[in-house]
Amino acid sequence: MTATLGALALGLLVGARHAFEPDHLAAVGTLVAEARGPLRAAWLGAAWGLGHTLALGVVACALALLGAALPHDLERLLELAVAAMVFGLGVRGIVAAFRTDRRGPVHTHTHGDHRHAHPGDTAHLHLAGRTLAIRPFVVGVVHGLAGSGALTALVTASFPDVRARLLYVLLFGAGSVLGMAALSGLAGVPLARLARAPRTHRAFSLAIALLAVATGLTWGLRAA
Repeated sequence: MTATLGALALGLLVGARHAFEPDHLAAVGTLVAEARGPLRAAWLGAAWGLGHTLALGVVACALALLGAALPHDLERLLELAVAAMVFGLGVRGIVAAFRTDRRGPVHTHTHGDHRHAHPGDTAHLHLAGRTLAIRPFVVGVVHGLAGSGALTALVTASFPDVRARLLYVLLFGAGSVLGMAALSGLAGVPLARLARAPRTHRAFSLAIALLAVATGLTWGLRAA
């Protein structure tokens, strides 16, 4: 019983550590680079964690209940999807960085029927918060799907009891939410300062985007 409780508690810590995987950091980094402060950055990280936990929980719990494993070919296909997504986020970040001038990123938005673009801060954009929160959530879902096979194999081998397996998956997911939210929030502190110097912020965003492109290519080659 004590060993089981210890293993379950470990799930929370392992989930938090799981948020630090290179593909996770590369993907979320391109999104957090757009944040304007630690609270906003923490929310973007938490949104990734929620999407990750939802997908991971649904698939891993279903497989754990059935005592089944994710087919290897499907698992590899999901890994390739993650690689393509990280690569795409990196390319998007590069494009966004080159569209930035000295006053900040260029944003396209509408006022009634009038649509226009101009450089500046995103704070006044209509529905901007909702739009930016959806993107990391979807990214987290894809990451969760790709990681569900490995997690299912782990809990199946470690816990003979189905309830313990499900609880471990939930704790693992909670750990990933807390881990990514904390990491993103901490990253948001220097990013908020960099935002005051748009040229420096642009260079930093470009570096993160290039890292995401490299990570996506490396991850894709490994999965293939």
